[in-house]
Amino acid sequence: MIKWQPLIGITSDYHKGGDIFKGPAYFIGKNYISAVREAGGIPIVLPYSSDRKLVESLAERIDGILITGGNFDINPVFYGEDPIDEIGELNNKRTTFEMEIARIALGRDMSVLGICGGEQLLNVAGGGSLYQDIKAQVRGASSHQQKMSKSETHHSVIIETDTKLHSILECETIEVNSTHHQSIRKIGKGFILNAKAPDGIVEGIESDSHRFVLGVQWHPEFLCQKEKRFKRLFKAFVKSCKKRPEISWI
Repeated sequence: MIKWQPLIGITSDYHKGGDIFKGPAYFIGKNYISAVREAGGIPIVLPYSSDRKLVESLAERIDGILITGGNFDINPVFYGEDPIDEIGELNNKRTTFEMEIARIALGRDMSVLGICGGEQLLNVAGGGSLYQDIKAQVRGASSHQQKMSKSETHHSVIIETDTKLHSILECETIEVNSTHHQSIRKIGKGFILNAKAPDGIVEGIESDSHRFVLGVQWHPEFLCQKEKRFKRLFKAFVKSCKKRPEISWI
């Protein structure tokens, strides 16, 4: 008998076609896929859709959701602000889709892991807000945009005790990579802080009312081979996924 493995829906990026792809394509980084597979999950690519029924149907057919990062910012209109001059490229179609499926997942108590922009997305879905640009809006903050590879660490983070993240990583500080110019400002309803940088920038949040809803600002999928604790994070996420009711794919 084949051992049950949870289906993990991974949010994707979109390329309209050109030098990289001959035509339009949805894609995700290999490291996300590898981290999920090594943790015992089966990765599934989630394309964007503005059709709520389709989004709900996707959510019904997966056991957990990994909301990935991307080279874009969340439009400030999603948290009730006008954009400042330092705002980066926006991707409203992707953000709208991720916001919708995140809210569906939260309502169904599905397991969700948010990485980098995915952590920020979870926070905004919970009614929180962001610093649109750390350098412009946070006096005295350090640089959070490393120039070296994501497989290298950039700064430490402080893990809050009595949190799920602390119980998984079993440490009070850990070295992470850093590739963001935005960060969480106001933490969303139902979330608590689980990690912060030495300069006070929020580096992680988690829900205190769901089985597993957790976000980190760094990219652990690039550090799993260097720091085994990050493998525990993906394993805890995959393990937390509960088996969905059987639904026909046809």
